[in-house]
Amino acid sequence: MTQRTDTPPTWDERTQLITFLDYARDTARAKCEGVSAQDARRAPLPNSPLMTLCGLISHLRWVEYHWVQVMFLGEEPAGPLTQASDDDPDPEMRTAVDVPLPQLLAAYEEQSDRYRRLLSDHDLNARAKRSISDGRHVDLRWVILHLIEEISRHNGHLDIVRELVDGRTGV
Repeated sequence: MTQRTDTPPTWDERTQLITFLDYARDTARAKCEGVSAQDARRAPLPNSPLMTLCGLISHLRWVEYHWVQVMFLGEEPAGPLTQASDDDPDPEMRTAVDVPLPQLLAAYEEQSDRYRRLLSDHDLNARAKRSISDGRHVDLRWVILHLIEEISRHNGHLDIVRELVDGRTGV
C-alpha cells in the first residue's frame, strides 16, 4: 500500500508545499491500488465517458507536464496535449484506456520524482517562462499550489469512479 503523509519533516514553506504535493500524488496512486485492468478502463458515469481511473491518472501526469515543463520552464508542448481541440479537449484521457494502469502509474511516479528534484533547483519566487491567459507570469509557488489543487480535485473524481467500478472506498 502507498505510504503517504501530509505532515512535513520541517516547517519551511518549500517543504510544506512539496509535502502536500506529494501527499496529493500519493493519494491518487493509492486510489488505484488493487483495481482490475478492466475496472481501470471503465467509465461508470453516463455523462462522462472519459472519466476512468486510467484517464484521470493520465490527465494528472499531463497537467503536471503542462505546468512544469511548458508553462514554468518554457518548453514546447509535446505528447497528447498537442492534439487537444474543441472536439477532443482531453485526448490524454481518451487515449489512456489503451495503456495499462500500472504503466500509467509508473510514468506518473517517475515524472513526480523528476519534478521533485527539478523544482528543488528553483526559488519559489521564480517566474514562469510563459504567461497565463491574462498575460501575467505566475511564480513557482503558484504552480505548486495549483498542482495541489488540481490533483486534490481529481482525487475526488478517483474516489467516485473507484467506488462505482468495484465498491472500494476510504482510501
